[in-house]
Amino acid sequence: MKGKEPITVVTAYDYFSAKICERVGIDMILVGDSLGNVVLGYESTLNVEMEDMERHIQAVRRGAPNSFIIGDMPFMSYQTSDDEGMRNAGRLMKAGSNCVKVEGGLRVVPLVKKLVDSGIPVMGHIGLTPQSVNQIGGYRIQGKGKDADRMIVAAKSLEEAGIFSLVIELTIEETTRAITESLLIPTIGIGAGRYCDGQVLVWHDLLGINDGKIPRFVKKYANLNTEIEKALSDYVKDVKEHMFPEENHVFKEDK
Repeated sequence: MKGKEPITVVTAYDYFSAKICERVGIDMILVGDSLGNVVLGYESTLNVEMEDMERHIQAVRRGAPNSFIIGDMPFMSYQTSDDEGMRNAGRLMKAGSNCVKVEGGLRVVPLVKKLVDSGIPVMGHIGLTPQSVNQIGGYRIQGKGKDADRMIVAAKSLEEAGIFSLVIELTIEETTRAITESLLIPTIGIGAGRYCDGQVLVWHDLLGINDGKIPRFVKKYANLNTEIEKALSDYVKDVKEHMFPEENHVFKEDK
């Protein structure tokens, strides 16, 4: 699809959302470790366990049996050793993903080579890497100045190691464009500008379900938080005022 058709990716975490993504033709579904923030209520992705990822990948696969699913490798599932990374990548593949996503640049190149050699497709992830947020000093825009050269080198090294696609997150547009034009594989942007080969947004963000701070790079295609809140408030009111259930909601013995 690179150079021919933009790629659509949605980060989703459950059966119902995956079912809709497949129905409307989303190209790839990412089961991201961002489920820690969005679904489990953690302050970061660092608390997400392998069991969490397996459970949500299984749910998404049940909802989207024919879709290409990306399984995110959570924090400390591959940092301790390449062997540990291999085992955990295998767990995500057995759970139902078509590939795994690994954060990092040059340091993960050896692991990427081993995974690809063993038959596990790998998606890379550079720019802002949330699992390293404490090391890089917070959620800062990447790719400025000399950092651009570092990212380009990392991207090319990951491509040579065998990744089939690369996520670029929260990176200035000029650097993203340079990376995209230097690679034969497609890039997927999130907060990385207009020149990637595809884009990814989180289900809850693009539908306006999140009621917290929405990043600048997110386009809200609906405002469902307001709709959901109104529906639940109406439900509470109807029950309290004995307006629900009504006659057409109840069962009676046939006469």
